[in-house]
Amino acid sequence: MGGFGVFRRAYSGDMAGSGDPPPRGSSGGGDDEYRSTVFDESFVRAARLQEFSARERIADREHPVRPLQSRPPRGTPWRGMVLAVLIVLAFGAVVYAGVSGPRQPVEQPGPRVMSSTVVPLSPGGGSRVPGGRPSRLFERSPAAEFRTGAAGVTLPPARSTAHFADSQVLAALSVAKEYVVESSLNPEVLSGGTARPVRILVDPGQHAQFDRSIERPAADGHHAATGWLVRFDPGRTEFAGEGVRVRGTMQVREAEADALEIVTDHVFVYAVRPARAGGDRADGADASLFTVRRELRLRFDREDLRDHHLTVERSEVRAGPMSCAARAHDALRPLTAGQEAGADHPAGTDPYLRDGGDSPVCGMLDPSSLPSP
Repeated sequence: MGGFGVFRRAYSGDMAGSGDPPPRGSSGGGDDEYRSTVFDESFVRAARLQEFSARERIADREHPVRPLQSRPPRGTPWRGMVLAVLIVLAFGAVVYAGVSGPRQPVEQPGPRVMSSTVVPLSPGGGSRVPGGRPSRLFERSPAAEFRTGAAGVTLPPARSTAHFADSQVLAALSVAKEYVVESSLNPEVLSGGTARPVRILVDPGQHAQFDRSIERPAADGHHAATGWLVRFDPGRTEFAGEGVRVRGTMQVREAEADALEIVTDHVFVYAVRPARAGGDRADGADASLFTVRRELRLRFDREDLRDHHLTVERSEVRAGPMSCAARAHDALRPLTAGQEAGADHPAGTDPYLRDGGDSPVCGMLDPSSLPSP
């Protein structure tokens, strides 16, 4: 154990001298055998034992040396652990990005498209359209007990559904009634003067389709002006007074958790006569009745309820007496008092034509729907 003291003295002697080995025969005798070993600072610091000083050896003769506390390795281990965790996380992120790929943008549903069917009803058998004073015609028709104007568009009780309160149901019914009234009874709309009172009630998502239908009507099942509203050709027809007789129903149900659906079914009876340029109408005996049945399927989501709008999903119209050849998708052109349809029949249909729009449709007007003689 005393050899460690010799190593220490030899090492410090070398460091203090000139660096030349001592001459042969000089003092130091047994230390020569260790001259070939170099003990640098790291070796000394790594030693596990240390020799006591002279005073310490006097106090403790049995233990000439004491153990040294081991030094922690250079650097802090937690830094390596943090680095390893970061590498693992980076690798995981790369793998996840490669597997999932870039997210595709979620496509928003487009606006709902209104579909419509407009069917002219032609009187059969060459029968003439009855004429007379409007009041007498109404009395002798099935519309004798109908209400006049908006009073005939009645609302059912507003009851809550699974996801809508009764106040929301009532709001939807109120907008539906307003739409029916403006599109079927407003004189300016009926004469073709404007469509604005109807348009402002339609969901903005359908405005493009609505505008196209009013400006460029087409018999394609989606762009009939008379699918959105009732309008007459002012160059051929005018109103004879006595108001419009109305009767119908409205039914409401919850289409889904976020939408209400209202189905309206109304019959409108108009007193009309041929349009004349400033002629005398004193007697009023040349009026006739024209009947329009409209069935609408209207949709209300929560945004529509908030904004006082609706979406028209489906419109079915049957109107007469009218010629099968009339352009019913543009405007309604009634057969008036004394006129007859003759050998009326729908226009021919080409089954090979793919883009010809809807096939022409025409119905037969039951004689019982006309005023009795």
